[in-house]
Amino acid sequence: MAISSIGLGSGLDVEDMVAKLVALEQKPIQALQIKATAINSQVSAFSQLKSQISNLQTQVDKLTASETWQGRVLSSANSSTVSGTATSKAAFATYDVKVQQLASAQTIGSGLVPTGTALGQGKLTITLGEWKDGALKPNEVDGLPASVSIDITAEDDTLAKVAAKINAANAGVSATVLRDHTGERLSLQSTATGTNAAFSVAVEETADQPGLKRLEYLGADSSAGMTRSQTAQDTLATINGIAMASRNTTFADVADGVTLTVSQKTEGDAAVRITIKGDTATAKTALTNLVESYNALSSAMSTMTSYDPTSKTAGTLQGDSTAINLQSALRRLLTSNSGAGGAFTTLSQIGLAFQTDGTLKIDDTKLTKALEDPDSMAKFFAADLEGDANDGLGVRLKDFTTGLLSSDGVFATKDESMKSQLKRNTQDQERLTTRVNAYEKRLLAQYTALDVKMSSLTALDTYINQQITMWNKDS
Repeated sequence: MAISSIGLGSGLDVEDMVAKLVALEQKPIQALQIKATAINSQVSAFSQLKSQISNLQTQVDKLTASETWQGRVLSSANSSTVSGTATSKAAFATYDVKVQQLASAQTIGSGLVPTGTALGQGKLTITLGEWKDGALKPNEVDGLPASVSIDITAEDDTLAKVAAKINAANAGVSATVLRDHTGERLSLQSTATGTNAAFSVAVEETADQPGLKRLEYLGADSSAGMTRSQTAQDTLATINGIAMASRNTTFADVADGVTLTVSQKTEGDAAVRITIKGDTATAKTALTNLVESYNALSSAMSTMTSYDPTSKTAGTLQGDSTAINLQSALRRLLTSNSGAGGAFTTLSQIGLAFQTDGTLKIDDTKLTKALEDPDSMAKFFAADLEGDANDGLGVRLKDFTTGLLSSDGVFATKDESMKSQLKRNTQDQERLTTRVNAYEKRLLAQYTALDVKMSSLTALDTYINQQITMWNKDS
């Protein structure tokens, strides 16, 4: 009788015996799998730390910028009339601004042209310039040519087509056709404001197709077709009693680092007070962001490297020398003196003090007082002495974080090391798995042979017992 399953011939639970022996051989593989999980957790932890170091570097960058400490804020007593901006070049000052006139563009318009009326043929010559003593003194405006000629043919002799050709000519003048129930009118306006952006329109019409003269404009005293509804003029203002003019509504760099923009005229003799002071808000925000970034990093490192005796749980990076050294190096850097000069040498002097849990806390009163001395704050954080150990704290922090994040820095080296560990771990698991599989196959073969042999012996034993029984009956 054939054996249908291993163990039937011997009566042994061979499958269970083999499974338990194989499980013992798989113990090293399970240990490797646990180790791989731990390494992957460390990879994730270092990735988190790298991201937080990168964020810290972003905040440090702001502390090394001179604009953070030497910034200026411009305030206006009436920003709807006069507003502006100030850069670090601006001096602390006040300006009283009176606006007498706003810049405008020259605008002219034609008389009524009944819809469908042919204008005639010829040439329009638009010249940019400035009106002086009733005559136009030509000049270029914003890089445009001083004079542009436009041919008007039989195909172009409607107001709409003339306007389209003027707009396409890039002559410094925009054209619009205005319509109502009585007909059409052509409106021309210079594309720039200011007295130097005025224009004239000279017309040469053909003798057999007259009519274009109605679009001519040669000045205020001209009796030709178009009339002026708005004069090209500059913005006129007085700043601290001094007369100033601008082609538009902006007085760019009116003083070093100061730009003013006017929106409307001032009333009567009233002036708008402009005040320029130091910008402490930007610096305070930068320092607040630094503290928040460092505290997040510090808390993460403390959690990762700690051990909780109550729960007997170790942090992901508990005992990792790289993480511990990083934590110590950063703390040493932040507690060191900044010898770049100025009134401050430590963070605590400006109101940033370490707490017992390793985080930083801001003393707002102390910080506000320190920000009243922007030069010393700039030296403390942003002084760059070309490699000197007395560089500002921000400069040294920037160098420190840049080194950590470089292609050959701590994080890159650690990442490469952990990848190598994972690769070896995978190879070891594969090698052991192959060995265990071979062991299992060998055990199954051996127990199968044993089962067959024992089955044969059992059959022989049964046969002998039967023969003995028969012999006993015969006797």
